[in-house]
Amino acid sequence: MTAAAESTPESTGPATESAEPWGRVDDDGTVSVREADGWRVVGQYPDGSAEEALAYFERKYTDLASEVALLEVRHRRGGASASDLRSAARTVSAKLDGAAAVGDLAGLETRVSALTETLAAASETEAAAAREAVDEAVRSRTEIVEKAEALAARDPRTVQWKQATAEITDLFDQWQSQQQNGPRLPKSAAQQLWKRFRDARSTIDKHRREFYAELDEAHKGVRESKTKLVEKAEALAPKGEDGIPAYRELLDQWKTAGRAGKKVDDALWARFKAAGDALYSARVERETADVEASREKIDAKRALLEEAKAVGDQRDIAKARALLTGIQRQWDDIGRIFPRDVERGLDDELRKIEQALRTREDSDWKRNNPETKARANDMTRQLTDAIDKLEDELAAAKKSGDKKAIANATEALEARKSWLKALGG
Repeated sequence: MTAAAESTPESTGPATESAEPWGRVDDDGTVSVREADGWRVVGQYPDGSAEEALAYFERKYTDLASEVALLEVRHRRGGASASDLRSAARTVSAKLDGAAAVGDLAGLETRVSALTETLAAASETEAAAAREAVDEAVRSRTEIVEKAEALAARDPRTVQWKQATAEITDLFDQWQSQQQNGPRLPKSAAQQLWKRFRDARSTIDKHRREFYAELDEAHKGVRESKTKLVEKAEALAPKGEDGIPAYRELLDQWKTAGRAGKKVDDALWARFKAAGDALYSARVERETADVEASREKIDAKRALLEEAKAVGDQRDIAKARALLTGIQRQWDDIGRIFPRDVERGLDDELRKIEQALRTREDSDWKRNNPETKARANDMTRQLTDAIDKLEDELAAAKKSGDKKAIANATEALEARKSWLKALGG
């Protein structure tokens, strides 16, 4: 007794009545599958009916067809590498060879073969891309190594170590990122590049330690020097304001002492500044007391300025000078006042009155100087004689009607008269 079922490359369902069956079941339960060169026994199913036996081996075929279809879907959708799919295809192909299943096994083998050929071409492309990616990764890692070596080759005395530390840390982060996310490098190349990078980083670490060791030693000397300056500044406290000149000298030394490290410098400077602030506070207190004590002096000097206004109104210069001299004596007796800008303002007001009087005195002296008077009288006499002569010449010119002579005589006459007027004649 036989039973049949049909399965196509796209279907694993039972065969139609017009199609030749893919399988048969003998009376003893032996199941065979139809292949190109005849029937091949795939197994026995003695404990069931012929239909159950055939259905069992058809399900085996369905499982194989599902694996083939899954490979095709993975290939179409992408995402899986061609080499991985080729490996899976070889596994499925091995399962199809002599499979204990009923169905179009040859069709499945054809589909797997076609997929394998396609994947072979894709694998070549992938392999080339992989080689290119590895080459690029080697170049990139080499660039990282060269940057690290360039940092290691710099003169430690010229390096900004905070920046250099950040740079080598960034390079190491790049190295780790490429190692974790990039393609795997050939072992020899990876080991060689890592050794170069590790050696460069070790050199940088060594230089940094040496630099900071030297810096610590230098800071130690500066720290001791500045500590002594602080102690000297603090010792000036009993002198109060009188200690300011000495403090300024200490401040000049502080500026040239160098650096002792930020934290130490800040702490020492806080003490040094506090010592100076105490001295300057004493000055402020004294100046505040002086200002308070100067209030009556300011009022007194302002009253003297009101009196000094009479100096300008006094026509008698000698009396004006006597009045101003008396005011100046009182001014000096009052003494210095604070604040200084108020004192300067009051002094300037008195100085203006004094300057105005001095200008009057200079003018009076020039006017009453005997020598000046003699010269003026002699000039007046000469001008008077010249005017008389020119008046005669003008009269004669008018009589003759000589217009040119009239113009010349008139011009000369007017000039001499203006000179005479300027001399007060």
